[in-house]
Amino acid sequence: MDTQGGRNIDPADQWVLDPETGDYRLQAGGGDAPDVGTPAAEAQAGGVPGQRRARTRREGERRAAAEPGRGGRGRGVARSRKAKRSTKRKVLMWTAGTLGFVLVAGSAGAYMLYRHFNGNISTVDVGSAGSKNATSKDAVNILVIGTDSRIGLGEKYGDAGSLGHADTTILFHVAKDRSNATAMSIPRDMVTGIPDCPTKQKDGSTRTIHGTPRAAFGPRFNESLGQAGRDPGCTMRTVTELTGLPVDHFILVNFEAVKTLSTAVGGVPVCLSHAIDDTDRLGQGSHLHLAAGPHTVQGEQALQFVRTRHSLKNGSDLDRIDLQKQFLGSMIRRMKSGNTLTDPGKLFELANAATKSLTVDTGIGGVGKLTALAKDLNRVDPEHITFTTFPVVDNPAEGEHHRTVVADRTKAPALLAAIRNDVSLTEVEKKPKASDARLRGSRADPSRVRVTVYNGGGPEGAAQATLQWLQNTKGVAHSANGGNAPGAEQDRTTLVYGPDQADQARSLAAMMGLPASALHPAKDASGPGTDMSLTLGHDFHGAGVPLTSRAEPPAGVPQSHADKNVCVG
Repeated sequence: MDTQGGRNIDPADQWVLDPETGDYRLQAGGGDAPDVGTPAAEAQAGGVPGQRRARTRREGERRAAAEPGRGGRGRGVARSRKAKRSTKRKVLMWTAGTLGFVLVAGSAGAYMLYRHFNGNISTVDVGSAGSKNATSKDAVNILVIGTDSRIGLGEKYGDAGSLGHADTTILFHVAKDRSNATAMSIPRDMVTGIPDCPTKQKDGSTRTIHGTPRAAFGPRFNESLGQAGRDPGCTMRTVTELTGLPVDHFILVNFEAVKTLSTAVGGVPVCLSHAIDDTDRLGQGSHLHLAAGPHTVQGEQALQFVRTRHSLKNGSDLDRIDLQKQFLGSMIRRMKSGNTLTDPGKLFELANAATKSLTVDTGIGGVGKLTALAKDLNRVDPEHITFTTFPVVDNPAEGEHHRTVVADRTKAPALLAAIRNDVSLTEVEKKPKASDARLRGSRADPSRVRVTVYNGGGPEGAAQATLQWLQNTKGVAHSANGGNAPGAEQDRTTLVYGPDQADQARSLAAMMGLPASALHPAKDASGPGTDMSLTLGHDFHGAGVPLTSRAEPPAGVPQSHADKNVCVG
């Protein structure tokens, strides 16, 4: 109650929105409260005593304007409208202030959430073994390492104190144009050399762990992690030495990650070609019991699924890899589904589980960097993500009792070359490039084409063979042999032409099957009668052999696809 016995009413509460006019007006009974603009109202609004004289003058003017016979009617109405506008502004300001507070509070919540997820992520500095950039305009190679660490999981998973080895390792290669990706599993029991590995210590120093050269019976690939203090950077270096492919980043997951992530997405659909009853005679195994057919696994059962092998065809790690490829492909589909990505609860649970379960290199060690990487990789359609396995054969040094495998020297090079050159293991429709426009337009008659042929990396005698082919088969009379190209050899065949030779370049490209990327406009204008320069690179395999034909994936390489759920086991 105030000193006059009236109600304490906020000035803004006297005004309501008139739905007919869209303006604010005094509500009924508003006279019980001080008039807006009066000293009492201003005092309620926070006025100071030093302003009383000005208030008294304004009050006198207001009353004089309202009194009859003093010619103040118009002024009173004007001041009334001004008061309404003033109050309306105050109401809007208070509303905006409230909204601003909500937004700030939301931002603070988002920041706390960001810090929460950031605090979940563990990182390892792998030095020169990886890349410092979260995303790249080039192809990206990410090593996903599933460690068999039992820490915190109890005795039923074996050695509870084990730091873990590279138990399940997948090299995830994403093509430069993001049109396709290949996920290649590397068998843990493959015999391979392990190179020297500089590792960062807790005190900031660097300790080099000496490598182990390849011998008849070892070391196994899974020893590239955990043994003698080797960190994930050592596994990255081992993969690079084995495949010739640079590894940009690693993502390390443990047993717990399989349980939490599979639960966070609401279960992972899988399918078995025959029943699994995995309890061996020693009572070990994964203890997985599933009938043949489709299932949805999560939590403990999902971990059993990716760990089982005793009830598979050969009871080997290679059989288990087939189950793991199916599980990961299905997980990708589940994570990209609308039900997961549009449900805030599921999304939070997934992000929380993922960040808690992951260890990554410092190049992607943060929510922002991981998000940027995820957005970049999300451009690949699951239809064009192919799972395969590094080609291996039984280790011939072991005789009849095979416990390890070695690289298949006939199949492995072809698969690695396909991955290195961004060749998809599935049919992919390539996205048009800006350079494709160079092939569109009129073509000059072969008799008008002028070109000098250089050998810059093709087979010996390639320039002369191409010259003869052009002259005798295609009618390109104005062609010459330039011999070996000056400077270093080049990987790709190139055709350099002047601004007035675009039609000649298109004609020659059509004859030879050159891609648009091989055509390069000259920086300097060429004069009339100047020859174009055709430099044959390492990709040139003979006159008349097109360079634009689609590179085919190697034959005989087992593969599965992320968009299909085929029964395995």
